[in-house]
Amino acid sequence: MSTVKSAQRRVKRHQSMRGKIAGTPSRPRMSVFRSTKHISVQIIDDLAGKTLAAASSYEKDIKAKNIKGIDLAKEVGTVIGNRAKSAGIDKVVFDRGGFKYHGRVAAVADAARETGLEF
Repeated sequence: MSTVKSAQRRVKRHQSMRGKIAGTPSRPRMSVFRSTKHISVQIIDDLAGKTLAAASSYEKDIKAKNIKGIDLAKEVGTVIGNRAKSAGIDKVVFDRGGFKYHGRVAAVADAARETGLEF
């Protein structure tokens, strides 16, 4: 399977999902992006067009822990959950970005839920 075609299919799935979900000020969208090595998460208010909180495996403090895979995704999920709580966000709409809900994407969601984020 070609990498370009699978990436195009993922983008098409994501666009289809985005027609059905949107972030509001009361319930912003938690968007996940996964690459082969890294994972990043944003909490977005789509009406205002603003990112309210973000966490990524590119950050120095997360990168310094030298963890990979699902453990890295759990760490990013914990960080985004704590940042959302400090920004006053309790409920979000989960946007898996066209990726399957398993592995690292599910690990981010589970870790965010453990911090008290509801979705």
